Amino acid sequence: MPNDVKTGSLAPDKKLKWVGTRPLRPDGVDKVTGRAKFGADFSLPGMLIGKVLRSPHPHARIKSIDTSKAEVLPGVKAVVTRDDFHDMESEFVPAGEMLVNYRDMVRNVMAREKVLYDGHAVAAVAATSNAVAKRALKLIEVDYEPLPHVIDVLEAMEPDAPLLHEDMITAGVEPAPDKPSNVAKVVEFAIGDVEAGFAQAEVIVERTFQTKPVHQAYIEPHACVASVSEDGQAELWCTTQGHYVVRGHCARLLGMDVSKIRVTASEIGGGFGGKTVVYLEPLALALSAKACRPVKMVMSRDEVFRASGPTSGAHMRIKVGATKDGRITAAEADLKYQAGAFQGSPVQPGAMCAFAPYDLENVKVVGYDVVTNRPKVAAYRAPGAPISEYAVECVIDELARKLGLDPIDFRLANAAKEGTRAAYGPKFGPIGLVETLQEAKAHPHYTAPLGPDQGRGVASGFWFNIGGETCAALNINEDGTAALMIGTPDIGGSRASLCMMAAEELGIDLDRIRPIIADTSSLGYTFLTGGSRVTFASGMATIDAAQDAVRQLCERAAKIWEIPSDAVEWEDGYAKPAGANAGDFEPMSLAEVAKVAGKTGGPIVGHAQINAQGAGPSFGTHIVDVEVDRETGRVTVVRYTVVQDAGKAVHPAYVEGQYQGGAVQGIGWALNEEYIYGEDGRLENPGFLDYRIPVASDVPMIDTVIVEVPNPRHPYGVRGVGETPIVPPMAAITNALADALGIRFTELPMSPPKVLEAIGEAAAGG
Repeated sequence: MPNDVKTGSLAPDKKLKWVGTRPLRPDGVDKVTGRAKFGADFSLPGMLIGKVLRSPHPHARIKSIDTSKAEVLPGVKAVVTRDDFHDMESEFVPAGEMLVNYRDMVRNVMAREKVLYDGHAVAAVAATSNAVAKRALKLIEVDYEPLPHVIDVLEAMEPDAPLLHEDMITAGVEPAPDKPSNVAKVVEFAIGDVEAGFAQAEVIVERTFQTKPVHQAYIEPHACVASVSEDGQAELWCTTQGHYVVRGHCARLLGMDVSKIRVTASEIGGGFGGKTVVYLEPLALALSAKACRPVKMVMSRDEVFRASGPTSGAHMRIKVGATKDGRITAAEADLKYQAGAFQGSPVQPGAMCAFAPYDLENVKVVGYDVVTNRPKVAAYRAPGAPISEYAVECVIDELARKLGLDPIDFRLANAAKEGTRAAYGPKFGPIGLVETLQEAKAHPHYTAPLGPDQGRGVASGFWFNIGGETCAALNINEDGTAALMIGTPDIGGSRASLCMMAAEELGIDLDRIRPIIADTSSLGYTFLTGGSRVTFASGMATIDAAQDAVRQLCERAAKIWEIPSDAVEWEDGYAKPAGANAGDFEPMSLAEVAKVAGKTGGPIVGHAQINAQGAGPSFGTHIVDVEVDRETGRVTVVRYTVVQDAGKAVHPAYVEGQYQGGAVQGIGWALNEEYIYGEDGRLENPGFLDYRIPVASDVPMIDTVIVEVPNPRHPYGVRGVGETPIVPPMAAITNALADALGIRFTELPMSPPKVLEAIGEAAAGG
């Protein structure tokens, strides 16, 4: 089935040459030839190798650390421990869609009073070789006092659970509790009267669900090279989604001026939200400062799983009521999210997104942020939303079945639309959920015949998207080409889409623009790549920078023609007299104006610095067919279709790739992926042999339908697309399994042993 684009009636009426086409990616040649430099590809003369000593305990008090033997080992040039990092005050700052606390961050980078999870960093060394660094780690003596640990979110909430933080008092509760617990925060969103709504319901479905922590599973591990000179100037090269954020975090943790740290983002081999935080970077800088030599640090795959953030596991209770004609009268959710060792799970965005696809009068969502002896969670593609909406969309499907209604028709009858007020506050502008549902129902996939032991499921999903602080610069070269400098690392094709918008504004060919990801000293502060903000926010900055350059080009042409600048207009890459009274002059191309820029005032550079507002929310609907092997419990995805509103697909091929990538990650989350801990609190599957992500043979070709209901707050109608595709898959697959087997699963992953056990219980009448 070919991929498709469905354009809404609000599409911009400007005739577009590049936006909406599928040119080759500007970074393609470097990627396929191996020239592109990823995090571990950087090297410097005299470079040392850094390694981290990590805790073997899930919870223990650090009584002492003796590094003396390691320090005198030949080849060891520096050792750092907790004593090399100042304690920090509790201060929350934004990092993508989530908040981080500097007091917790410094303790996560390097354990202080206690280790709080298997893999927690305790010390780090820099040595002349990998072998010497490993030997040095073995010489560091740490005296641990093991403490009871807690891994499960419900057990962590029990009154007698082992406390991770003796000073943690639950926030968001009135009156404030008088003793500490593992519940860091309670959040609540509500509209209407839920009890009255349930009293009106004729059918109610209430279920509990459980998900396990899953990792972003990027192929490239965390890596960096730090170089601190004798005068305190520092350079850092790292794989990250936000090098300005890395600079800020490292400066705070190390007590350095921001101006003394220059951070360059490498190419990135996957991030998905997991590379919006710091792990190795402060350690590498601290080691380099001590050794006065560059230090390179690269995580092993074991370290990635044991010490960098997965997303939350959760326990949820969902209750939804409806009338027999299919109108939802009330919806309620209790969401308990694991935060890992430090507060900050994505329970708040999870609570915001839970019922957002629906136009409801009575909603109540309560979320709990709970610490456990696991790695601190990090963002993972629409953080929090896949978890809560998985549970909600399963209940919506079950409710539709009980009412005897088509699951898409039931969603259409209750779908959010322009003017709907979400439970978390805002009133939606133009949105495309209804259009995605209509396209899904009309798609040939929805009515195709199913084979034996096959079932079909649907689910919808939502992400709110963000904007934020963003800069761009467009340097017009003397030959009529342009260099576009942006501060958002490219993790999904943004270089291509931003160049396309710049070419559209300048009126020149796309191959005349060269994109550059600027380092932190070359461009003003730019927030990280996350929250599906880049094509929206960096796109707006790029457009503003291009329009600034066009204004200057018109002024230069006006000088040459000796007429007022407002008598010159820009059209299709040429400066032209604005009308007959402006004079009779031959149009001047961008190249012609640029060639004589030195004679008309100097270089032409367009700048933009904005705090982008007006990010349009994104909705999608997925259809999936599965086949179940009743003898093994294996579930195979045999057909998959993603329908999603992109606002405007600047580069449709990249948009389709985002849709397909999110669906594949959701398939893994639904069927295989989970962190498995032993009774000793240690992670048992820290590698791709035992933590199984989907490979090409596990998934079918994924069809896509791009719906375009333009975001009126963006010049080209853009709304972010990267987060929403991972939201519906888990529920869609669960609903398909219910269709195939008549069994409603409420726990992820639905791996073969669990499916086989459920089939056996159903056959036995259990």
